[in-house]
Amino acid sequence: MGRMGGFVKPSVRGATSPLALHMDAALILQNKGGGHGEIGYHLAKQLRDKGLDVRILQAADAKMNKPPFRDYGELKGMGVEIDNLDLADPAALEKALEGKTYTHVFDNFAKDVKTVETVAMKAKEWGVKNYCYVSSAGMYQASVPQPMMEDAETKVTGQREVEMFLDQNGLAYTAFRPQYIYGPKTNKRDYLDWFFDRISRDRVCPLPGDGSQLASVSHVEDVASMMTSVVGKEDAAARQIFNCGTESFVSYQGICDLVGQAVGKPARTQGYNPKDFELPKGAFPFRNTDFYVSPAKAKSVLGWSSKHTLADDVAWYYESYKLAGLAAKDLEFATDDMILQTKV
Repeated sequence: MGRMGGFVKPSVRGATSPLALHMDAALILQNKGGGHGEIGYHLAKQLRDKGLDVRILQAADAKMNKPPFRDYGELKGMGVEIDNLDLADPAALEKALEGKTYTHVFDNFAKDVKTVETVAMKAKEWGVKNYCYVSSAGMYQASVPQPMMEDAETKVTGQREVEMFLDQNGLAYTAFRPQYIYGPKTNKRDYLDWFFDRISRDRVCPLPGDGSQLASVSHVEDVASMMTSVVGKEDAAARQIFNCGTESFVSYQGICDLVGQAVGKPARTQGYNPKDFELPKGAFPFRNTDFYVSPAKAKSVLGWSSKHTLADDVAWYYESYKLAGLAAKDLEFATDDMILQTKV
């Protein structure tokens, strides 16, 4: 594993914070949820800390009674403006942006050219200092060398087409490719809950292969801090793509061991060959092979470094797991039982 860092709790600024005298303003486009659902919340907090005015255009189909959206009142208390609308509707976007200009755009919504072009063309009119696009590390081909670098071969995905569209239109863009996010206000708990679900219930964790495969399991505050590091470094960041992941990689067996330490129970595992089974989607929260990214380029070009490691955060995460009522929830493990009852 990579170097270990300390856990840093999110900072909170009040509405009276002396941020009034500045010129830069950031527009955040936030999707309805999923693996990138909490990024907008943390982007807004960090951008306010950097002295920018912030406005969030929130996809109206988000479940506003779920985290992180239910906590948007905290952002409003910091002076963040939040509007809910259909982000896939060009007319709604045009109306929301009428008479507005922004120096920075953080697009955590677009998944294809159709859903990026309206705001991207407005950003070009504004002459934005940076158009930060939240892309995905999931576009890398499974066969590329590990850790994956930014120039590795990719699949043709909607996110890749957005990257190319921004480049072809001459925008001062920066694309970030996040991978496997956890942290406060998380909108998708699967990556770590899978392990807590089993180990806290004294169950064996079925791991594909021998469990030595590595992943980039990254804290959302580190993900957001890499993205917001473009502020003040726009020239260096312009027309660049960065992998967005932790500096410390962890194996699947390693996650089991960390969770076992947090729960106070032995982490029992059993390997299996995924090709021997017809498994439903989500049977295991990660890929069956090594799949992790190198953030070396962001460290070199943007001067970024991560502040969190899973080893430091797993105890905190377990408390959040219990507070969410997940430790007492009735769960079924039919797929696990099918795997575990088969001799390997």
